[in-house]
Amino acid sequence: LNSFCNPPSSSAFYTANGNDSKKFKGDIRSPGVLSRVIHVRKLPNDINEAEVISLGLPFGKVTNLLMLKGKNQAFLEMNTEEAAQTMVTYYSSVTPVIRNHPIFMQYSNHKELKTDNSPNQVRAQAALQAVNAVHTGSMTLGAIDPSGMAGPSPVLRVIVENLFYPVTLDVLHQIFSKFGTVLKVITFTKNNQFQALLQFTDGLTAQHAKLALDGQNIYNGCCTLRISFSKLTSLNVKYNNDKSRDYTRPDLPTGDSQPTIEHHALAAAFAAPGIISASPYGGAHAFPPAFAIQQAAGLTIPGVPGALASLAIPGGAAAAAAASRLGFPSLPGTHCVMLVSNLNPEVSRSQSSLFVGVYGDVLRVKIMFNKKENALIQMSDGTQAQLAMSHLNGQKLYGRPLRITLSKHTTVQMPREGHEDQGLTKDYSSSPLHRFKKPGSKNYSNIFPPSSTLHLSNIPPLVVEDDLKMLFASNGALVKNFKFFQKDRKMALIQMGSVEEAIESLIQFHNHDLGENHHLRVSFSKSII
Repeated sequence: LNSFCNPPSSSAFYTANGNDSKKFKGDIRSPGVLSRVIHVRKLPNDINEAEVISLGLPFGKVTNLLMLKGKNQAFLEMNTEEAAQTMVTYYSSVTPVIRNHPIFMQYSNHKELKTDNSPNQVRAQAALQAVNAVHTGSMTLGAIDPSGMAGPSPVLRVIVENLFYPVTLDVLHQIFSKFGTVLKVITFTKNNQFQALLQFTDGLTAQHAKLALDGQNIYNGCCTLRISFSKLTSLNVKYNNDKSRDYTRPDLPTGDSQPTIEHHALAAAFAAPGIISASPYGGAHAFPPAFAIQQAAGLTIPGVPGALASLAIPGGAAAAAAASRLGFPSLPGTHCVMLVSNLNPEVSRSQSSLFVGVYGDVLRVKIMFNKKENALIQMSDGTQAQLAMSHLNGQKLYGRPLRITLSKHTTVQMPREGHEDQGLTKDYSSSPLHRFKKPGSKNYSNIFPPSSTLHLSNIPPLVVEDDLKMLFASNGALVKNFKFFQKDRKMALIQMGSVEEAIESLIQFHNHDLGENHHLRVSFSKSII
């Protein structure tokens, strides 16, 4: 918080008044010094009090709140230092997201908050009282003004974007049940989008689930959850089937796929203010950044079952482990093989595996015997195959635009012993060049479409800028710009003359031996030099 000046003294109290935003000058404190007051930063402009309070509820009782909306900040006071410590520790490894805004927090310089009766604070105190009343069970949700900030609806509207794999009612139930009891679910398609209405037992549970899951991916790079509150306070489910479910009424008939919610109720659901509109990220070639929920090691959070396991499901063995941990179904293996056509005949199997390997681990490559411009490429799992296809279809490789589709084959067969195929098929399952074999690899969060700028890493200390520029120009490509990372000279960005040149350079120089036992790592970058 270097931009702030004149930090307040570490007095025991901070008195709030109607001019909070004007008078407050900052709050600087060593992250390691305990306080039950937590400073919350980078809040969205339209944040309300209940949303800020809900950040603290899983960890203990929130005893006071100070909102500084003009600065997009707030102070939360927890009932104990232990609760505050658990909260700060957890959020240091889990970035909470509210309406696509990552939120940051640290211990405050204040030991306690003392607020007055100014209009700014009356609203915060009303929210605190209402939320605590609901949380302790002394008030029903219906007793809170439904238009107020303190009574979020128990019904969530869920839109699944980038739907590369079917998301079923059962998958949604398994995900959202991590936060509390799911009573009812209705799924439907509207405006060519898979959507669902999901009812919890109370609004605060729905609030917790929304804060944790909004913007997350069910599978790595796809099936992104967009969550908002519905105007409905209850769902009317008529049938228990694959489209709708009332978990409180197992006796309901299955029906014959009739509409499971009245039209007027749907209209009310979609009239809610603040409902998320179309994604700002354009199509399959521009996935939104996923703030994956990482499990905090050894941390148990009261009120949140299972502590919040990772939602961003990686591929391969990691996918199986993560899916097993959360109870997600495995990705179908029938979509692991791609048919790549219009290849330049000069492209080798290893070049194909390096190129496609940016988006997943290539297990096998088979160049077709009669059509050398066609190849079957088997990925580690279906998500990786879909990612590779969405990013690479139409890209030029050695002068030819690639055409990539999912193959009808479920696996690439190796030739039987004694039946050679002129070396057209090769197994890469044990390749040391796999980028995603390590569970939780940071490579999962650095998947970008092909671009003219490449990210270089694992650069040894003695290699300088001119060495790398000469290397990348040695294949006849144009090097337009270069920049070492200021804080880490093991990494750099290099901008080539075109996307096609960058692709060819990645194929040629990924894993290039730079000496000193350093092999260059090359990937696409979203940055521009």
